[in-house]
Amino acid sequence: MSVDLSFVYGVAAALGGGLLIGVERERRKGFRADRALAGVRTFALTSLTGAAAGVLAEPLLTFAGALLVATLAAVGRWRSRARDPGITTELALFVTYLIGLIAIGRPMVAAGGAVVVAGLLASRRALHEFSVEVLTETELRDGLLFASSALIVLPLLPDAPLAWLAGGSPRRIFALVVTFMGLQAAGYVAQRAAGPRLGLSLSGLAAGFVSSTGTIAALGTRARTDPGLLSACVSGALFSSVATVILLAIVVGAVYAPALTVVGPSLLAALIAAVAAAAVSLWRQRQRADSHRSSGRPFSLRHALGFAAVLAGVTAGMGFVNAQYGHAAAGVVAGIAGLFDVHAAAASTLALAATGTVATSAVLIPILIAFSTNTASKLFGAFVAGGLRYGLPVSAGLFGIAAAAWTPLLWLYR
Repeated sequence: MSVDLSFVYGVAAALGGGLLIGVERERRKGFRADRALAGVRTFALTSLTGAAAGVLAEPLLTFAGALLVATLAAVGRWRSRARDPGITTELALFVTYLIGLIAIGRPMVAAGGAVVVAGLLASRRALHEFSVEVLTETELRDGLLFASSALIVLPLLPDAPLAWLAGGSPRRIFALVVTFMGLQAAGYVAQRAAGPRLGLSLSGLAAGFVSSTGTIAALGTRARTDPGLLSACVSGALFSSVATVILLAIVVGAVYAPALTVVGPSLLAALIAAVAAAAVSLWRQRQRADSHRSSGRPFSLRHALGFAAVLAGVTAGMGFVNAQYGHAAAGVVAGIAGLFDVHAAAASTLALAATGTVATSAVLIPILIAFSTNTASKLFGAFVAGGLRYGLPVSAGLFGIAAAAWTPLLWLYR
């Protein structure tokens, strides 16, 4: 006699899920006359009822089971003497029936769903404190604005390339707005979680792998709106440049690894300079921002739109230059591309070297030019977004990193 393992797994998932949710509810049920509606046995039986309905696969029986559970939950709620106006237990009972119903066909989905439900129920106090005491009304409103921009507006925009945007599209341009907003919000969250000193530095390092230019501009906006965080924002900006160098080394190794022998010394020198500049900035603001409490909003939509508009204008200029003069010189093209993304510029140059179009020994100068123009775009963003007080210390660190990157080449031609 063979045993249907899928049936066994389904029943086990239904029973386990019901017991898990029931144990959590049992702990909150109480023991007196005013105890809550259901406990571990009720939830386990409800889940098994759903599993039985799933095995029989009769639509009317499944509907009847669901109606019965909903009715019992309503009656239990009506008879309850508890003062709690919530209906969490009643709704959890119905969800448990659905989990048992799903378990017969998809036991893994049902088991995962049971864990999620039990986790939500067990996190009642933490979720309540976060919603009422931690999360402010402004943060909630900005979170909804960010979600609607990323999940509603962005997918609706056309993705067709436009010639005057050098092949870019409205969706890609607005994606920069969403990215900029996300970078600002990430710094805000990290700052609240770890404090201004470490939070902004760590978020700057992480966000630098996405866009160091956008990170520096976003932190400049934060420094302008909250001057007490100036030194912490400078530290985060320089940490984002550490990510730029690391990611550039990864790009070189992934696209054309033999070029590491040529580009490696410059990358190493730039990395040492970036780490040193970031470490010094972190040490200098050690005692300035630890006691500062953040203020303001998670992000500024106006600054995000302005940043994307400026970048779109420069992209249009790049398209005009390419249309008029073409790819006459690799250094010029790499320099133009580096204004937007040094990694894309480096990848294009390395791809030419990989196909033999450009000699391996000739990739260093275009990459350094792209690195330098990218530094210029970072400086532009730093001064525009953060002003002189933010732009000057950031520019000192960025100039040092760029100079370090050129040093090995200059040493060869001394």
